[in-house]
Amino acid sequence: MARLLFFRDGRGPAPDALAAPLFVVRLRQTRTRIGRVDDCDVVLPDDAVSRSHCLVDQQDGEYMVVDRSSNGTFLNGERVQRSRLQDGDKLRVGPFTAVCDLKDPSSARPTEEAQSEQRDEELVAADADLAVQEAILVVTRGPAEGETVRLRGGRIGVGATGSKVTLKDPSLVREHVRVRLLHGRTLIEPGLGAAFVGGVRVRDVFPLYPGEEVRIGSTEFVVRWDQRVEQPQAERFGEMVGNTESMRRVFGILRRISAHHAPVLLLGESGTGKELAARAVHDASPRAGRPFVAVNCGAIAQSLFEAELFGHEKGAFTGASERRDGAFHRADGGTLFLDEIGELPEDAQAKLLRVLESGEVRRVGGADVAFPDVRVVAATNRDLGTDAQRGRFRSDLYFRLAVLAVRLPALHERREDIPVIARAVARRIHPDMYFDDNALEALMAHDWPGNARELRNVLTRAFVLSGPHVQLDSLMFNPLDTPAPRARMLLGERPLPALEQAERSVLEEALNRTGQNRSAAAKELGIPRSSLIYKLKRFGLS
Repeated sequence: MARLLFFRDGRGPAPDALAAPLFVVRLRQTRTRIGRVDDCDVVLPDDAVSRSHCLVDQQDGEYMVVDRSSNGTFLNGERVQRSRLQDGDKLRVGPFTAVCDLKDPSSARPTEEAQSEQRDEELVAADADLAVQEAILVVTRGPAEGETVRLRGGRIGVGATGSKVTLKDPSLVREHVRVRLLHGRTLIEPGLGAAFVGGVRVRDVFPLYPGEEVRIGSTEFVVRWDQRVEQPQAERFGEMVGNTESMRRVFGILRRISAHHAPVLLLGESGTGKELAARAVHDASPRAGRPFVAVNCGAIAQSLFEAELFGHEKGAFTGASERRDGAFHRADGGTLFLDEIGELPEDAQAKLLRVLESGEVRRVGGADVAFPDVRVVAATNRDLGTDAQRGRFRSDLYFRLAVLAVRLPALHERREDIPVIARAVARRIHPDMYFDDNALEALMAHDWPGNARELRNVLTRAFVLSGPHVQLDSLMFNPLDTPAPRARMLLGERPLPALEQAERSVLEEALNRTGQNRSAAAKELGIPRSSLIYKLKRFGLS
């Protein structure tokens, strides 16, 4: 991740001198907005800085600066409207000069320890708690009749001593048959002995359906998927910190879902840290060593959505001078973060759904099909459930993304976390920053409509204007340009009634259209049948 090293013109050494900068800001991997007010990502307290002065957009690993001010944005001494940034460039905004460090080696360090993939379980939902389906082998006939075994691992040998699952049957051999588990599916493959399903000998890998019995020796067994509820907890997650019970629970949920491949939907008000959570989900996943590609859906022209996501061939449209990979190609083997997913136009929603269902990616103007291995993490501050109910967002795409939906908290809902967050943010601004008690009390009393982003900007302003000792008089709370969202989405708690009602209505409509056929309704909504059944029970529709 690139960063900007800020210096104040006329105060201290020149930006190219070997001296510590005033403060350092890491650029977001989607869009970074620089200006004077606290809904910007970087606040610069000076009248010569416009309220929203300029943007730094990241695309294809490159950073572009876009001027939004009347006062002008200058790159290496020249006024620019839109220009590509290079390592070492000097960007001047009002009386501040930022040196571009686009090769920051410290940003390559992962924020979480990577985990191995959990193939022997399926995550059904991540609401207030985590609903998990796990595979259970049940012996229905034979010497070990009635025995149950929790199956762990992606490929499990079943048979005599020496097998991962040992059954008391003298007619069995080691690894008599193998059971393969893959994200809620059960597959049977040949082992070292004879195995039969429905009277047919197992000679190749094939799916085992619910209730089907496998016969080996004198034993018959079935594999069922049982559901349980977890309440995992963690002390931190990535660069996110907090001490409250709800925060520890959601940190735990985020870490648990990181070991899976299913899409994740991060919900929360602007400034709650959805990009930090997405990055940490990637770092904590088996995909950690592969690309993390971020796309801001709200910053792309509607006509370019398809090309940005799926790439294009040379000559596909005016300006397509060469073949170009899309975000899905660039994220192959890794994670694709779609920020502001609610801003996707309807035709792009349909194409994204098709990719999630089939795995096929086709460049604009091309005939060849690619199958990149990508996990999608999406984020929005909109109420997508209500948007889906009212037809503003595809319900099938919403439910496919929202199986693992995690809501990040508004800062005012967890005031007890403000001191620990403030100290963590202060350390990133300058290692010498510290607070007196009155300042901390004022921080805890503020409503924080801009959430953690506003907190960081308030502390940055205090440091720039008053130095490292943050006192009550150092704090200046700037009103935001936009009001806080109407709905306060609380981390780790049940969804708000409006969102629940929206989801319930969409489920009821899907069931009515399919004649109460749950399998057909799940297919229409683009979610696993197990997830549909869980939601029906949760909403009292089963």
